[in-house]
Amino acid sequence: MTGTDAHDPPPAATGRQSGPLIVTEDPGLLDDLLRLCAAAGATPEVHPSLPGRRSGWEAAPLVLVGDDAARRVRGAPRRRGVVLVGHDQDDPGVWRRAVEIGADHVLMLPDGEQWLVDRIADVAEGVGRPALTVGVIGGRGGAGASTLACALAVTAARQGLRTLLVDADPLGGGLDVLLGGETTEGLRWPAFAASRGRVGGGALEESLPALHSLRVLSWDRGDRVAVPPQAVRAVLAAARRRGGAVVVDLPRRIDDGAAEVLAQLDLGLLVVPAELRAVAAAGRVASAVGMVLRDLRVAVRGPYAPGLDDRAVAGLLGLPLAGEVPAEPGLPRAVEGGQPPGAAVRGPLARFCREFWERALTETEAGTR
Repeated sequence: MTGTDAHDPPPAATGRQSGPLIVTEDPGLLDDLLRLCAAAGATPEVHPSLPGRRSGWEAAPLVLVGDDAARRVRGAPRRRGVVLVGHDQDDPGVWRRAVEIGADHVLMLPDGEQWLVDRIADVAEGVGRPALTVGVIGGRGGAGASTLACALAVTAARQGLRTLLVDADPLGGGLDVLLGGETTEGLRWPAFAASRGRVGGGALEESLPALHSLRVLSWDRGDRVAVPPQAVRAVLAAARRRGGAVVVDLPRRIDDGAAEVLAQLDLGLLVVPAELRAVAAAGRVASAVGMVLRDLRVAVRGPYAPGLDDRAVAGLLGLPLAGEVPAEPGLPRAVEGGQPPGAAVRGPLARFCREFWERALTETEAGTR
């Protein structure tokens, strides 16, 4: 494995390289750093000392300085994203050298390998703002959560957001079926059952079925394969790093895998039919979900039982109201004909989803200021 030689131009056409800058003459340390870069999918630029081009130091998204090279880069301009890397766990002078070069972190291998792989992978993928991640869960069986999840994803993709729809319910029949793409090529959940550590966001996206301008992670029709919680965590984290929108159709039974998903959601929608038995069932679901997810809102679906309206349902559950999910005449027939929920641009369901995304994205923007 080799990095970009010192005389090679930076790989990015904009002048900003996509991989880290490595500064070291230590062969053993260089081998380790190149190995970690390869694991993260990044191609580094390698120099034995401070690059001759000042821009090489300043433009690199991440700089990995070997402990052997700390003195040679002492006069470099101060910048963020400098990591001093070494092997000697017992050297007390490493902290002084880190201060001298303005390093953000001191890392000793092999203990810090996973942290460094994650950091390099962030650089390689150009990580920015994570995806707005929304979970949809039914207050009772047949509440229409899968339909709403699909409609939200279809609407987000139509609005130009990079969108991933995740089916987190292995007993739900498969969202790819609801989208009319059960035979579309691409990986399903069982292919990720052995995932550990970090999953590449770009590789994940490219491996999934593409349907209606979005990507879908669903289940296949084979024997049920248990996906460990750590694999669920790794896959959803990779999806979020790509930005845009991630919509998750959640199971009503909150197991360890579902808890991993809930921990990464920005907000959840609890779909509740407006009838007393459904409200009672939804209360139990909300209690379980609320142990992990702080922002849970109610999406009420009619028709309404006597004495109930959308505000009354939200009040009984003690949760904020996201709105009323409208009925859409002819939706079952349209789905059978290959049109997914939310595909009718002027339909009431698409209108509800547009309004939801407008509010949610505005809240997200306000929260980052």
